[in-house]
Amino acid sequence: MSLTALHAAPGITVPASALRWRAVRSSGPGGQNVNKVASKVELRVALVAIHGLTEKTGARLRRLAGGRLTLDGELVVTSALTRDQGRNLDDAVAKLQRLLEQAQALPKPRRATRPSYGSVQRRLGEKKHTAARKQGRKVDDREG
Repeated sequence: MSLTALHAAPGITVPASALRWRAVRSSGPGGQNVNKVASKVELRVALVAIHGLTEKTGARLRRLAGGRLTLDGELVVTSALTRDQGRNLDDAVAKLQRLLEQAQALPKPRRATRPSYGSVQRRLGEKKHTAARKQGRKVDDREG
């Protein structure tokens, strides 16, 4: 099975030469075959080989990848969804494509908000109530 170039998102292309995959033994479905057949797929791609990856998109991709990123800068995507190696390879490619699309999506800008007057009053009232309860627990050492 050979891979073709992946057009993940608008402007982002992963050349076929940058995609490397290998089959490994899976712990997933397979019954008695699970110890004999290498159906799990491990897909690797070097981030520097991805065309059209801007600095910000690359940073978002590294954050989204998390533990799937190696020290060499390779992204490792695995799939053991089915007992079929070909379908697992297709699933791993789809996962990579979704990851690249998520990285390209711009995060929603955060708008600064303030707590409402009522929520501030409730919080302060609860604080006073808690402080009064704790004061009631104190034992006065001067009496006695």
